[in-house]
Amino acid sequence: MDLKNNTITVGELLADPRAKAVFQRRFGKLMRHPVVGAAHSLTLAQLAEMAAAYLPKKTIDETLEELKRA
Repeated sequence: MDLKNNTITVGELLADPRAKAVFQRRFGKLMRHPVVGAAHSLTLAQLAEMAAAYLPKKTIDETLEELKRA
């Protein structure tokens, strides 16, 4: 998948069944959190930066790689 140099939005990713499946597989019940709906206009780069406060870098990097392959 073309992540547009990480400028693709969360909304665009969640609209793609393959990308949504990656997020669902990796983050499960977190996908039902209200902040996910509010994050639709964020870019993937912005999301990764915010997630760095809560997730290990390895998890973020692996997720980005899996999204690229989706």
